[in-house]
Amino acid sequence: MRRRAILDTAAAMLDEMPVAEVTLNELSRRVGLAKSNVLRYFESREAVLLELLDVFLESWLAQLADELSAGVEAQAAPEARAGQLAEILSRSLAERAVLCDLFGAQGGVLEHNVSVEVVKRHKRSSLTRLATMSDLVRRHLPELGDDAQLFCLMSLVSAGALSAYVPPPPSVLAAYADEPALGVFHMELRDALRYSFTAALVGVLPRA
Repeated sequence: MRRRAILDTAAAMLDEMPVAEVTLNELSRRVGLAKSNVLRYFESREAVLLELLDVFLESWLAQLADELSAGVEAQAAPEARAGQLAEILSRSLAERAVLCDLFGAQGGVLEHNVSVEVVKRHKRSSLTRLATMSDLVRRHLPELGDDAQLFCLMSLVSAGALSAYVPPPPSVLAAYADEPALGVFHMELRDALRYSFTAALVGVLPRA
């Protein structure tokens, strides 16, 4: 129950602030435990957030299965199904800013300050989630074959990387307003993801 309370509290904090601003001190204060007591259940702030990443990823994949079933036309040509898949993936991920933020922090932040055992447990879970996502993608675009896993992995990495630029900070938005030509750098996350996913899928589809 304490582990659940810590995870729920951290999840609520992520609704208010980016991953970078979540601190162990504030988490401890909000959950009503001394920091030393929180560390009895999770060895670090990063360990809490890695577990949350897995929780959010599992929940997203369950919803993604329904979204793909409803939005990808089984009888359409491969290129059309690839476009539908890219559209659904980009929309679904763009609507989950916290999940994308966690992806973006995973390699550079969250996988630091954790033990080998925590990393191994996290990577095992990640492999399971990756297999689930790959199966979903292959179900609707079987032409990808073994490339589905690499596409899924790169999609999640892209979601994390691109989300770091969205939304731009006020100073950047002001620069775009002052010099409209600079606005070429401004892109909505959903659009950026759709372009990225579409290019990747078209690139790996087999040619007739």
